[in-house]
Amino acid sequence: MTTKPLTDWPEAFSRLALHRPIDLLLHFPLRYEDESRVMRLADFRLGDSGQAQVRVVDHRVVYKPRRMLVVQIEDASDTGLLRFLYFQESMRKTFLAGQQIRVIGQARLSGAGELEFVHPRVRQGWLSPEALVDQPLLAVYPTTQGLAQHVIRRAVARVLRKESPPEWLPETWRRQVGVAPLPEAIHRLHLPPSPLQPALMQEAWNRIRFDELVAQQVALRRARARRFAHRAPCLSGSGELVSRLLQSFPFPLTEGQQEAWRQVRTDLVQDRPVHRLIQGDVGSGKTVIAALAAAQSVSSGYQAAVMAPTELLAAQLFDKLSSWLAPLGVEILGLWAAIPKAQKRRILARAAKDQPCLVVGTHALIQKDVRFGRLGLAVIDEQHRFGVAQRIALRERLTSPEGLRCHILGMSATPIPRSLAMTFLADLDISVIRDRPAGRKPVQTRLMSQSRREELLTRLTHFLDHEGQAYWVCPVIEEQEDTDRPLKALEETQAWLAPVLGDRLAVVHGRMRPDEKTAAMARFASGAARLLLATTVIEVGVDVPSARLIVIDHAERFGLAQLHQLRGRVGRGEGQSTCILFYSPPLSETAQARLKALYESDDGFELANRDLALRGPGEILGMRQSGDPELRFTDLVRDQALVNAAVTFGQQIAMSYDDSRALQAVGVSKEAIDSLLSRWARRADDVLTSV
Repeated sequence: MTTKPLTDWPEAFSRLALHRPIDLLLHFPLRYEDESRVMRLADFRLGDSGQAQVRVVDHRVVYKPRRMLVVQIEDASDTGLLRFLYFQESMRKTFLAGQQIRVIGQARLSGAGELEFVHPRVRQGWLSPEALVDQPLLAVYPTTQGLAQHVIRRAVARVLRKESPPEWLPETWRRQVGVAPLPEAIHRLHLPPSPLQPALMQEAWNRIRFDELVAQQVALRRARARRFAHRAPCLSGSGELVSRLLQSFPFPLTEGQQEAWRQVRTDLVQDRPVHRLIQGDVGSGKTVIAALAAAQSVSSGYQAAVMAPTELLAAQLFDKLSSWLAPLGVEILGLWAAIPKAQKRRILARAAKDQPCLVVGTHALIQKDVRFGRLGLAVIDEQHRFGVAQRIALRERLTSPEGLRCHILGMSATPIPRSLAMTFLADLDISVIRDRPAGRKPVQTRLMSQSRREELLTRLTHFLDHEGQAYWVCPVIEEQEDTDRPLKALEETQAWLAPVLGDRLAVVHGRMRPDEKTAAMARFASGAARLLLATTVIEVGVDVPSARLIVIDHAERFGLAQLHQLRGRVGRGEGQSTCILFYSPPLSETAQARLKALYESDDGFELANRDLALRGPGEILGMRQSGDPELRFTDLVRDQALVNAAVTFGQQIAMSYDDSRALQAVGVSKEAIDSLLSRWARRADDVLTSV
């Protein structure tokens, strides 16, 4: 099938990313309107879409609040109005008194409480019951301003008549998965049988979703294969520094940590760049694996870099890694915005030398003015939020002067559902730490209404006086224009708490200078401050074992994963810890589901699956922020069986891609796979164009 641009189509098509004939064929209807069925005006309810056969009573042009054409209609059951905000004078001749017309549209109420249809479609003449039966279903497509439905329908029909993508899926796989042939599926979705047959439509949709998933799998696994074509330093080392570090830890590694370290250690001795993601629940000890990997790189004569998403977390990581590695003779440097310029110049000059050291910082580590003399390993926290295109750019950026690409170790404090890992992260190796350090008790979770605010303050002050330290997290810094659901902002809460707590209160939020945040955190970590009032800047990485209580203000405003991360700030030391979800009723159904899930479970992987069902993959993996494409038609919760089949088949294809005989054994050709990838590359920056 041709992939040439649509040069003779309306410009508005490009706003929908419809550039080629195949883009039109994959631009499927949102719904179908059934013109074989007629409703009485009296049977329409607010919001109903349908068709009515009516008689024109009268028409008039009104001028308030703007110039409009209003048509009075009736049938044997009731009366109603048609309202046209935009019309030409010739339209008035269409609505002569007594004329029989068919009206297709959505019912609403006028200002006077009458049934009306705004800009409905109008057909001349009534149809007999026999003629109505033969009316086809009418596709309603996603559109944009200046692009009418009939223009899209005409364009799709034109492409359907001229060409269709050939079948590429082997018959055995097609039958095994239970999907329709590709040409038939596309035709059926644009021109469905009337009446609509759900089973046939499901079979067609499943075919489109399966193709989408297979294309994604092949693309990501091809990106992985392309990475392996490069060379990387072999970080074998002597093992002495790692052994000394393991002996210095005041705790034994859990089974999950031991297995993750075995996998990472195996990676680091490879001569090809490995990109592994360590995912684990809050408090599972991922930083320990990062420290061991950094020690392995340094002992092999190479540098290591650890990159954190915020300055606050970078400073915490710097302190923790320094406490572990500096006593063993490892040189550790810190690089973020708050570092004085003179000191930054010295750090940059030191990093540019080909001598081993560890550099800890923020995303500043991958800016153009930073040069590493001999980088062997990069550790990146919350790295799963990087899009595929960003991951590829990162790998290319972290290349040594010798032409070697460093190994990359990502860490995710947000447990990732298996279906997300199998799809969006298929270009990575993944290790999972499921257990927690021995002796840690599950955090007790309590729900409390905002109406009990004074009671909570009394309980909080007693806790601070006699038991330990606490966090209080607010969703916003200052009061916002939200009159229906007012929020208790951080500034208001600070003014309420300060007279009671005095200098026992420390405050941290995103508008503070880095040195102010560092000073506040230092007061809290030392115990001088008993309560840390903060926004979500403390969501990840903050580790104060003596803090055993956290209050999450307006908990209904946070996502499930974010709530779980915040809860993970406590429960890191001895004794029982508590999380209070401080909510403002009434709660929406989604908010109820989030708080109920958090109350019922402290398993991050179970909560991640619930979060996927509530929010979808875009928000969990940060794709809406990065601009990477999501799956357009597949739902990873609903379509789990298709995901499993596509992963298996896509992996077979990707492994055989460069071997024509192996591909032939799978039952596909390289040309067919290239065509499949091209079909699903809608945008120039699409991940599929990167392989």
